[in-house]
Amino acid sequence: MLSKAIIPVAGLGTRVLPASKAIPKEMLPVVDKPVIQHVVEEAVAAGFTEIILVTRSGKQAIEDHFDSHYELETELQRKGKIDLLTSVQTTLPTGAKIISVRQPQALGLGHAVLCAAEVIGDQDFAVLLPDMLIRNAGMRDLQAMVKAYEESQAGQIMVQAVPEDQVERYGIVDCAGATVDAGAHSPIQAMVEKPKVAEAPSNLAIVGRYILPARILELLKTTQPGAGGEIQLTDALEQLLQEEPLHAFNMRGELYDCGNKSGWLQANLVYGLSHPETSTDLQHIIRQMVC
Repeated sequence: MLSKAIIPVAGLGTRVLPASKAIPKEMLPVVDKPVIQHVVEEAVAAGFTEIILVTRSGKQAIEDHFDSHYELETELQRKGKIDLLTSVQTTLPTGAKIISVRQPQALGLGHAVLCAAEVIGDQDFAVLLPDMLIRNAGMRDLQAMVKAYEESQAGQIMVQAVPEDQVERYGIVDCAGATVDAGAHSPIQAMVEKPKVAEAPSNLAIVGRYILPARILELLKTTQPGAGGEIQLTDALEQLLQEEPLHAFNMRGELYDCGNKSGWLQANLVYGLSHPETSTDLQHIIRQMVC
């Protein structure tokens, strides 16, 4: 049974400076919820109940967000603002718990995952990058990915087809030329980190959702620093491929990279247009701008 999900939140957020100078980038709002809350809700909806934050100093606001706030809740209760009271009492979905571990140095995603090893133990687990926000209609991609894992007993890596001229920005998977339909999964032959366009084996980019066997933690312990002098999760995954299968799961939803300004603005626009409190005003503003 999958129950544990790692969310690495120790990054500096340099792509959204100066907004992230004093506020964790994960706390930037998409409409009325910080990005990190959207991601936690996604994990819990897929059945994960232990959310492991790999964090650092200066990120206390994230933990506070998922904690109770006695003074605020008491005041909202006194004023009869029950809807608002409910919204602050349910930032962490029922049945889930937050566990925090520290990443003492910024040594890469692989190192961040390894920092949670004692909490993970010998269980398979998920990794969700907090920058990546996925908007789904119907069954969520992460839920479908869990189902694919249960059926295949193979680790799953979520991917999305990207324009060929953008492959240099991502880790790219090689599925031996197989066509991977949206919502389907296929065995991975190899992975390449940010290949040149001419050398890319496909246009299927890794997008920040993984379901991995506990074995990856043992491999990360001996993984040497790679690109950028950091311990790369992709390098350990390439080692794992020599021992057991990994599958690429092709997502169906809409992906927004909230770790950069453009992606964050796009997410606010799309989510704002579907939010009952903001949709009408936002549509009016857009009509005024395009007329």
